[in-house]
Amino acid sequence: MEARLNIFTSPLATKSMKYFTSAARVIIKDSTLPTSLQDLVMLRASQINGCGFCTDMHTKDAAHAGESPVRVNLVAAWREATVFTDAERAALELAEQGTRIADAAGGVPDEIWANAAKHYDEEQLSALVLLIAFINATNRMNVIVQQPAGDYQPGQFA
Repeated sequence: MEARLNIFTSPLATKSMKYFTSAARVIIKDSTLPTSLQDLVMLRASQINGCGFCTDMHTKDAAHAGESPVRVNLVAAWREATVFTDAERAALELAEQGTRIADAAGGVPDEIWANAAKHYDEEQLSALVLLIAFINATNRMNVIVQQPAGDYQPGQFA
């Protein structure tokens, strides 16, 4: 499979992506959210959006960072899995609701937000919201151009 458009060689896309990804790096590197949680949140949103490229990336990044194969494999079924903390469940629920925002009139329900706020402070909630928005935008770009999955190597874009 080949992408419809190579966003890695387009001068406009390359320049735009530099700014786009630099904003994400601030979230990823400067927030107090654990890297493992960030990977799980980005993986779950990518699964929902059907983004093979990002699912490949975040599965491999999570494993490379030491996340267990069981937890990585159970992200898609986190509600039924016993391997996630209450805080992780709250973040995954916020990620799902934020990703499926078009499916629910009124957006993210107050009870979902309140549950996340029980586990994360304002800075961490800011990081979660920004991370969810970032991965959803990235997923959409990759799905639109049909970016192929499978060749990502951990740290490739670091």
